[in-house]
Amino acid sequence: MKVASKKLANQSVKNKIAKTKKVAAKTKIKIKPVPVKQKHLKKNVKENKKSKTRKHLEGLKDIDPEFYEFLKKNDKKLLEFNLWDSDDDEEIAVEENKKRPKGKDGKKPPKKCNDSEEDSESASDNVDADEEELHTPNHQLEVASDESDFEDDKDVTAAEDSQKVTLNILRQWQREMENDTVSVHTIRKTVQAFSSALCSISGDGDEAKAPKVFKVVGAAAFNGVVQLCVLHLQPALLRFLGISSGTALPLHKLKKWAKIRSCLRVYLSDLIRLVEQVSSPHILMVLLKHLHQMAAMVTPFSALTKTILKRLIVLWSAGDEAVRVLSFLCILKITRNQQGSMLNHVLKAMYFSYVRNSKFVSPNTLPAINFMRRSLVEMFALDLNVSYQHVFLYVRQLAIHLRNAVILKKKDSFQSVYNWQYVNSLHLWADLLSTTANKPQLQPLVYPLVTITIGAVRLIPTAQYFPLRFHCLQVLISLSKGTNTFIPVLPLILEVLRSNTFNGKHTSVSMKPLQFTCVLRLNKKQLTENGFRDEVVEQVCALSLEYLAFESSSLAFSDLVVPAVVALKGYLKVCRNPNYSRKVKQLLDKIQENAKFVEQERAKITFSLKDLSQVQMWETKIRNKGTPLDIYYNSWVKTHETKKRRQAAQSEIINDDYDLPKIKKLTKRSAATIKDEGDEIDLFPSDSEEESEKLKSSPGAADSQGDEKRKQLTKVSKREKKVKMALGKPSIECGAPNEEPENEEVDILKDLDLDDW
Repeated sequence: MKVASKKLANQSVKNKIAKTKKVAAKTKIKIKPVPVKQKHLKKNVKENKKSKTRKHLEGLKDIDPEFYEFLKKNDKKLLEFNLWDSDDDEEIAVEENKKRPKGKDGKKPPKKCNDSEEDSESASDNVDADEEELHTPNHQLEVASDESDFEDDKDVTAAEDSQKVTLNILRQWQREMENDTVSVHTIRKTVQAFSSALCSISGDGDEAKAPKVFKVVGAAAFNGVVQLCVLHLQPALLRFLGISSGTALPLHKLKKWAKIRSCLRVYLSDLIRLVEQVSSPHILMVLLKHLHQMAAMVTPFSALTKTILKRLIVLWSAGDEAVRVLSFLCILKITRNQQGSMLNHVLKAMYFSYVRNSKFVSPNTLPAINFMRRSLVEMFALDLNVSYQHVFLYVRQLAIHLRNAVILKKKDSFQSVYNWQYVNSLHLWADLLSTTANKPQLQPLVYPLVTITIGAVRLIPTAQYFPLRFHCLQVLISLSKGTNTFIPVLPLILEVLRSNTFNGKHTSVSMKPLQFTCVLRLNKKQLTENGFRDEVVEQVCALSLEYLAFESSSLAFSDLVVPAVVALKGYLKVCRNPNYSRKVKQLLDKIQENAKFVEQERAKITFSLKDLSQVQMWETKIRNKGTPLDIYYNSWVKTHETKKRRQAAQSEIINDDYDLPKIKKLTKRSAATIKDEGDEIDLFPSDSEEESEKLKSSPGAADSQGDEKRKQLTKVSKREKKVKMALGKPSIECGAPNEEPENEEVDILKDLDLDDW
């Protein structure tokens, strides 16, 4: 049964195939479904691409009508792409169907196409599609400049990319910037020219990255661009924003701020780069003054502000004197504008810079260190609540160093305390607490600072560290005077007079006076010189007089000076040097005189000593009236300051009294040398050329006055005969400064050898 059913199924299939062949033979249609389907698919893809392109081009009318009009004028072929749309294809297909002959059944046969024709059609379709998809623009189109730094500059074209900045262009920009209505384009052009000028002198490879809108060539153009920015940019910005220089309104809230924000950031970055590269103090002063004017415009740029402050702090700590002052003024103004966010950063950086640059103290660096200390006190006084956190931390670090030195007792731990950085830090905090004495925020730190300073004095109480002791005592005295706090300084001062090293006889004579201003430690040789004892007695009298002059109006002065009077009298009994005895005796007399004065005024008191307000009123009255010790101290200060100024003014000849060698500066030889009859060089010709000619031409007819002049010239020439071959070179004069050597040989530097030294 199964075999029979299979045969019937095969027979039915064969019958269906035969019928199909008969129908195909009658109609003569070749059935090739696969190529036809592929052709229709390709045509559909082609039509989809055309429709999408047509939609995009038609959408330009609404999106960018200016660009659509531009295409009409310059590239019409691109817009003609829309002519070949799907509707035209349908009309062409209908016309081709009408032209075809009808078959026997009344139907038009489909168009014949063999494999080769289909392949050629598909290939041609692909070529046409590729040609239509690729668009070649017109070569006459202009290329617009793309300046990413200045996004709003639409008027900058490619012709300006290589424009050379000349003095005429700078004058034109200056006139435009001086107008009441300043254009933002003028400001941007000026900033671009400044950037190009900076790139022209920088050698770090930034020239390729910088915008090449303008080209600055030559020193005159460079100076003109910088001068234009320094003198006219800041007033032009204020006129553009419509504000005055002293306005307190935030700049980022102004309507026109967004138009100049980007170019102003670029300008400030270039300005601080120029400040970093300049080494001349005069140019730095000009740039810092300009930056001080622009300080209000730095506020909106927080990241840029940190970079500017970092560079200014470097100049504040290591620059020239005038540069330091201008840098501090810029730091102060910028920090005040951003006090909430920048004060912590500035205080930390400035303190570290102060400590780093106060490691070595000399007569040359001392004024700079004093300036840094006073200016840093001004910065800490801006906000005492913020400053307390910093001051507490740094005073605690000083206490930790002192504790380690007391416990460990090693050389390294001692050196961490006995150095200039530690002493200068004590000076800084004492000045700060004295300045802010009328405010309660920092006053709790007075007691820790006094304890640390006294601990540093008593760490190594030897004569070798007497200079450091006097520096610490000066800190305590200034702190006591500034905060109106009683600190027991007098015993620490008079303790020096009981030192065995001080009371011993000196074994050597010092060549020059010894000063403790820039000294912390003395060597063994200096301890045996008489200059050491002279300076110690001077420091003891000066510090005692300064401290007691401040306490001279105190109600308890008579009781306070009793130990001091006993110590000074005991020293006078053992002192054998009349100079020391005279100074100490003078100090003792003034102390006793002031004690009697206070006792007489205290005998007139009628109020109770428990009434502190009455006691303060009495002390103020006595201070205003003037005490004998205070009057003497004021006169002593004037004399002492005059002496110090005289020493500073005569620093070049300060060694004259000690017969030290000095460099003799000879006069330069004139361009025209004058010779006499003996062919000797005349070093000192007469003021009148006529007189010299008369002396040479007619010596017999000269009068007595002329003979005297000739003798003087001959005498001088003989005296300087040994020097005529070494004119312009310095010589060492070993004799006394007041003697005039005659006919003696002069040692020339070139004849000396290093082995002789």
